[in-house]
This record gives sequence, C-alpha cells and structure tokens, in this order.
Amino acid sequence: MSASLSASPVSAPPPSAAAFLPMTRPTIDEKTIAGVCEVLRSGWITSGPKVKEFEQMLSALFGGRPVRAFNSGTATLEIALRLAGVGPGDEVITTPLSWVATSNTILTVGARPVFVDIDPFTRNINLDRVEEAITPATKAIMPVDLAGLAVDRDRLARIAAAHGLRVIEDAAQSLGSRWDGRLIGSSGDLVSFSFHPNKNVTSIEGGCLVMNCDAEASLAEQYRLQGVVRSGTDGMDVSVLGGKFNLTDVAARVGIGQLEKLEEFTLARRDLAWLYFELLESAEMKELGLRLPLPDFRQTNWHMFQVVLPDRRISGGRAAVMEAMKAQGIGTGVHYPPIHLFTLYRGMGWKPGDFKYAEEIGRNILTLPLFPGMTSEDVRRVCVTLASVIRSLTVQAS
Repeated sequence: MSASLSASPVSAPPPSAAAFLPMTRPTIDEKTIAGVCEVLRSGWITSGPKVKEFEQMLSALFGGRPVRAFNSGTATLEIALRLAGVGPGDEVITTPLSWVATSNTILTVGARPVFVDIDPFTRNINLDRVEEAITPATKAIMPVDLAGLAVDRDRLARIAAAHGLRVIEDAAQSLGSRWDGRLIGSSGDLVSFSFHPNKNVTSIEGGCLVMNCDAEASLAEQYRLQGVVRSGTDGMDVSVLGGKFNLTDVAARVGIGQLEKLEEFTLARRDLAWLYFELLESAEMKELGLRLPLPDFRQTNWHMFQVVLPDRRISGGRAAVMEAMKAQGIGTGVHYPPIHLFTLYRGMGWKPGDFKYAEEIGRNILTLPLFPGMTSEDVRRVCVTLASVIRSLTVQAS
C-alpha cells in the first residue's frame, strides 16, 4: 500500500457540507481534451485515422492480436456471438449476475442463455456447475469478470476444449486485469471489452473485440458497418447482414488518452481498494457484518469495490442505505440485480429460487465509490458514513 494511503483511526463523519462524491467519475486530462479539439477541427470526426490508431494501441497491449473498436461493449458481444456462429436454436452458458446486456445479446442473435449460479466468494460464474449445464445445443460459454476479478481462464479453456465450445469473454470490466500473470485479452478466444464512462478506460461510449485471426477481424468489420465490403475505386458489395456499430474518431481520441494512463489508473484503484480493506476490516467496522470482495491485489484491476450488506434486518433494506448515503453526499450503485428475475426473463420460465447465490448477493450487493480521482480522505468518508448509516438503520431483535 502506498504510504500516502496509510490509514488513520476512523473518526467522526465528515461535515455535511462536503462536496458530493459520485460512485464513479472518469479522469480526462487536458491533453486528451486538446486532442479532441484537434479531431473536431480536422473535419474527420467519424471513423477514421484515430480509430485505427486506437486499434493499433489496443492490439499492441494484447500482444499483437487483431482488435477492432466498436461503439459499445454490447456491440462487441453481439459481434463475437456472430463470429462464433451462434444463432437460433443454440444455447450459451453464462452468469445471472451481470449487466443485462450479457444475456440480451444472446437473445439478439436468436439463441437462448443458460444461466449457471455464481460462486458466492468470487461472485463469478461457478465453473464447478458449468459442465452439468452443457447440452447438445450448447455452442459457447460467456463468462463475466465481475468488478474486474478474472474467471479462471485455464479451467474455462479446458472445459470448452473438452466439449468443442467457443468462449466469449465478457471482459467489459477487466481491462488491465490478469489471470496467472497474463493480461486479460492477450490470450483466449474472443474477448470483449467496454469503454463506457464508468469503466477503467473510457472512450465516452465504446468497446473493442479481441480476435484470433485476420479473417475474424475482416468479418467483424463487415458486421460493424452494414456488411459493406469495398473494392477498387467504386466497388461495393454486401454479403452479410451488418449493423451500425462503428466508433467515431472523437471517441477514439478520448480512448487513446485514457489508454496511455491505464497502468496509472490501475495502481490508483489498487491503493484505494487497499485502504477500503484496511478500514472496513478494522475492529470497529467488522461488527457491521459487511462481506468484502476477495482481496486480490496481484491480478485484479479493481474496477469496482463492492460490499454485500449484512443479512440482519436493515430498515428499508439496501434502498434505504443508498438513500441515506446520498443524503450525506455519497453516491453508490447496484451491480447487479439478477438477470433471470427481470420480467423479460421470467416470461421465459425463470423464477425466484433458481439461483440461490446470485439472488442473495443480488439483493444485498452495494457498489461504493472508487475511481482514480478519489483521495484517501474520500475513502475514509465513505467508510465512516456507511458505518453510521448501517447502525442507524439496523433493526434490533426483540
């Protein structure tokens, strides 16, 4: 832990006049802002040279693998599914604890998601339960690295290879994370990242897909822009049904500036997460009954810091905690409600009780502020306020 984040004893809550602390906030420097202005003045503001530069930087980061940029991490998942040949009648195994885009993209290509419950400690898909979910219709596995904590890539690859399945890594939250020392994206099958404003690196909106070969990259380009292939001076053909998923040069220039600071951002997040652990594991905080994430300071990028609220009764539940924190000038989030309990998915046959751990954690998980622009005092303020709120809302047993 950095000396600058050495924890001091937890004291009284900060003054109510403190500025609002959001759950997350992108850190965009003046050099990047100036670069965006240059793009705007250039007249080339849609997909062009900056997108190519961004893709080249990403490819270099991932060891030279082919990379293409898109306008969202949702688009990259959909394109990955199409590259893997997933379509009507197929099944894709995934987790019920994720942003709903994970499973929505499976529905978009006409396939059906098959949910497997999470491991209650990692909060990622439980690989012990994956093989029992495989059927003759299974075409792929789509794991999610929740909060940047990587799913076991070696075991995942063995399962997929044994059953002839493609792996589409929903690595939306894990840019900069590693597995067994390997950067996520530098190996594996199809790897999808998001550059949404709440991610560790942003392009305002955007995403990228890491692929295996130039043929996949060429097909991804077709899917990215209406299936069009150009040739010669005026030749044009369309052989596949594509969409409108291209990234703009304006967005790419933001991504370039962000990517240059990936290591700096990751180290800052790691230090802040360390301080959260130091404070929340102190004697006066442990009695709150919070469940903390796995303390991985070797491989995780600390995209989010999530606690699970205690099972004991809190008057008004998580919503009351969030409202009280907001009243004290602190933003929090929920990542995520279980996907299978949304109305759309209940209509497909899922119901409460199907996935015990995803439902229990989904009810009680709370995302605390974590972003590179935070200070050690911000973390202390969050911890002290959270403790005060939980104590004030806890219903004492009679």
